[in-house]
This record gives sequence, C-alpha cells and structure tokens, in this order.
Amino acid sequence: MTVSRTHLLINYPKFPAPLKHSLAKRGITLVEDNWQPDPGLLPQTLACIVDFGGSVKKPFQSLIWKHRLSRYGVPIFSWNRDAPHNNNLRTWMLALFKHLQPLDIYATHSLIDDRWRLADTVLYLPNAADTSQYNLRGEPDAVLKRLRDPAQYRWDVSFFGALDGIRYKEAASRQAFFGTLATRLDALGIRHRFVDTICTPLSLEEQVKLIQTSRINLNFGARCDYGDFPASGLPERCFGIPACGGFLLTDRRVHTADSFEIGRHLDEFADLDECVAKIRDYMDDFTRCRDIAEAGWRHVMRHHTYANRAETLHHALLDWHAGRRGLIPDSFKPQKDAAT
Repeated sequence: MTVSRTHLLINYPKFPAPLKHSLAKRGITLVEDNWQPDPGLLPQTLACIVDFGGSVKKPFQSLIWKHRLSRYGVPIFSWNRDAPHNNNLRTWMLALFKHLQPLDIYATHSLIDDRWRLADTVLYLPNAADTSQYNLRGEPDAVLKRLRDPAQYRWDVSFFGALDGIRYKEAASRQAFFGTLATRLDALGIRHRFVDTICTPLSLEEQVKLIQTSRINLNFGARCDYGDFPASGLPERCFGIPACGGFLLTDRRVHTADSFEIGRHLDEFADLDECVAKIRDYMDDFTRCRDIAEAGWRHVMRHHTYANRAETLHHALLDWHAGRRGLIPDSFKPQKDAAT
C-alpha cells in the first residue's frame, strides 16, 4: 500500500513564515524543529528542510542526517537566498559541501553560474511578495484609482534599506550610489527620500505609505551581490513594491527577465546616468508610470506570491518522489500575462 506523503519536516527556524503558511494551506502538515522524528512519521514525509548556511558549516553531520533520512525516501531540501555571495561561507566550505552532496534538492534565487550545483536536483526559486504584509491596503479598484492622482504623491523618488557601508561592507556600493544620486536629483529639483533603515527603522505601515506616496520606487543592490558577481537574484522588495501598487525602477539584474517583462511590469537601469535619465522620463510621463505599476501589481498577484512559491515547491517535491529530478526547467520559465 502506498503511503501518502503529506508531512514536511522544517528544521530551520528562519524558514520564511509566509511560505510555511502557504504550504500549510495546501494541506501539508508541518513538523518543526524535530531532529529525532518518529520512524512511523518518515514514510509520510515529503522532505526535510534545513538551513543552507548551517548545513555548509557542518557538512559531515549534514551527510549523516541525509543517509539517515534516505532510508525512508525523505529528501533533504534547502533554499539559498544568499547566492551568489553566500556571506560568511568560505569557498573551500562550499567546495567540500558540493563534493559531499548532503542535499537532495537545492533551491536558489540565483543561477548565474554552475558552481553551486550542490544537489542532484536544482530548483530555481526566486523571492516573492508577502502579501499578508505588503499589499494595497484597501479595495484594489479604489486604491489604484487613488494612486492615479498625481496630487497624492509626496516624493518623486524613494528607497529604504541598509545604506550604512561602514558597518556593513556589502552596503558600501549602495551607499555611494544613493549619495551621488541624491546630489544629482537635488540639482534637478526632484524630491527624494532615501532611508537607511539600520539607523531609522520604518514600521511596516510606514514602508507601505512611503511606497504609495512615491512616484518612483528604486531598487539598487542586494547584500547577496557582494563580491565579483553581477547583480543576479531579485530581492524581496522587487516583488513587495509592486504588490503595494508602487512603480519599481530597479538596477539591471540577471534574473529580472525570468520573473517580469521589463518595460511592462517594471523598468530597469544599467548605471547611475541611465537611472537619472529614466527618472526624468517617468517624471514627464506619469500615466505610463502608473500603467506599468498596475500591470506589475496584477503580475505579482498572479505569479509571485508565497502561495505561488509553495505550489512550485510542493510540485518539485512530488516530482522528486516520482523520479523526475535534475535541473527543474519549469521553475525557470518566465511567466507571461495575457494582454490587457
């Protein structure tokens, strides 16, 4: 008799709460922080989720854990949202981890090279919008209509995030970028607000209000980009800003086109000069700005919520048990919306 696998071990306290919630809504029973699972539970278990960084730092313990669960056909799964830089993980650690292969399924938000093929199955799993927190804050038609009113905007351009490059080396390039951008925008008379949330924390409501009272919301840099890599994976803000109805202008990133249609759902810039040029263009074309923002909101709500990620992950785990492994191609295809 085939036993249905409906349980999921989560031995990773920082596994994203909205993804856990969405997995539970799919009928999966979550079993958390259990390193001594009852053998009777394991035949019902889809996978065991572990912390990527912690596993890399303890590769032999991770390998032992894999062999133990493999007797019951339970794969070890980990989601790396710090690739490609993998802060605090040395190259030799990753090389050893790759050699030992203590993971069965490696999910990542960045596939810019093949050095991190750390399991027999690799899943492209980008970040998503936590719509329980980042949303329109009201009935969509009414809010989107209000956001069409130019008079309700306090700022022309905004950004919030870590900007202290002295305390955090991975924020140094971002601090320099916004420092220079502020000078350029001041000279043009363009209103801006760039908030270092390390020094000036913003509540969730303050974040959403800033997004919705800024004509243009910027993204530049991510801590996981630190080092000799191009900007690649999309940080959560690239999904959260559109989810709030904000217009997003982001730095050029390798994986943007794998989640969005550039120029339809958001726009991007290659460098500081192009950023300034596009800010000026969108300041002169408010209607186009809002058209893109609204298309971005619809696209994120259809394809890039944590419910979408839970569906992708659930199917990937079922596929693994059915013997369909390797690089999972369907997760790497950009989603297309019908013309509206």
